[in-house]
Amino acid sequence: MKFSVKIALVVLIGSLCASCTGREGSAKVSFDHSVYAPSYALGYEILGDDASNSLIRVSRPWQGDAVVEQSLAIFSDKASAEGYDGQYIVGRAERVVCMSTSHIAMIELLGRSESIVGVSGKQYIMSEAIAGNPKVKDVGYDSSLDYEALVVLRPDVVLLYGVSAENTALTAKLRELHLPYLYLGDYTEQSPLGKAEWLVAVAEIMGCRTQGEQMFSEIVERYNAVRDGVVRSANSPKVMFNTPYQEVWYMPSDDSYMVHLLEDAGGTYIYKGCNKTAGSVGISLEEAYMLVSKADLWLNVGQCSTLDELRQSAPHFARSAVVERGDVYNNNARRTLAGGSDFWESAIVRPDVVLEDMVKIVHGEDDNLYYHHRLR
Repeated sequence: MKFSVKIALVVLIGSLCASCTGREGSAKVSFDHSVYAPSYALGYEILGDDASNSLIRVSRPWQGDAVVEQSLAIFSDKASAEGYDGQYIVGRAERVVCMSTSHIAMIELLGRSESIVGVSGKQYIMSEAIAGNPKVKDVGYDSSLDYEALVVLRPDVVLLYGVSAENTALTAKLRELHLPYLYLGDYTEQSPLGKAEWLVAVAEIMGCRTQGEQMFSEIVERYNAVRDGVVRSANSPKVMFNTPYQEVWYMPSDDSYMVHLLEDAGGTYIYKGCNKTAGSVGISLEEAYMLVSKADLWLNVGQCSTLDELRQSAPHFARSAVVERGDVYNNNARRTLAGGSDFWESAIVRPDVVLEDMVKIVHGEDDNLYYHHRLR
């Protein structure tokens, strides 16, 4: 009871102070010119006003065809923010809660990991600077989110991610607690460089956009150097992806993240042309068996780390030629004891390293892979 009273007092004080939260009001702020227009990412832009204030506008915060706008204004001082109707912070974010591991990787790359005060699913985080730091609190996730912990942490902003829609119960509670938030849609991008370019949006929040732009330009340069150095062949290996889930095998679309990487590495997607832009599509196990039987390589086989685990997980495919040859690779070489994968953490801002892995795999090299490994 005493703790609840303290929480109530913290919330009351926060609502009375000139804090970094969005408030209802009638102030007219015109963010009418482009500050940063992404070259690869499709889901956001950064706008500015006549002063030195900015707005991150997110148009693809989660999966789906509908354009759903989310935004966060960043004001240079409290006076500029007075009466603003919407989510905002004043100055750069000094205390951040990350609900996605990819956002942790972006903040770390910017050299601001000390700003991360809360995360979701700490046991799944690869970064030792975060996972091994007792000061960084696990705030839970979705329906089990610890709002009392959030209030105590006093974050300047909570970085969210959504699967198919806004979690209205969550955002309503954050507004009630006067905690600013923004949905980031990096995971919806299909281009490897598009995912990485969200680094610039995070840098804007952290008050170092110029640094973020420079870092991203270096990522692009390294990625393109790897891609342009690929020796391509008319008989490039045909690659199968994934494993069955509840008797359905989901195949990525031609414009998906993994297919982009595969083709930039010189490989051939075995399902090319059958699912052009519709997102993942389910196929029968019979069709999947035919594809696996023709595949030269099989990638991203769930949680499997050995061929025996794969045979147990997908027994109908155990005697296929690609398994017998051992030409099976997974992207879980770097993982936590709880099963968290660095492929969905630091790899988001290291697409050049992922591409290097893919080039080696496509060209039959097993040594010195970073995110991937060959199943034995």
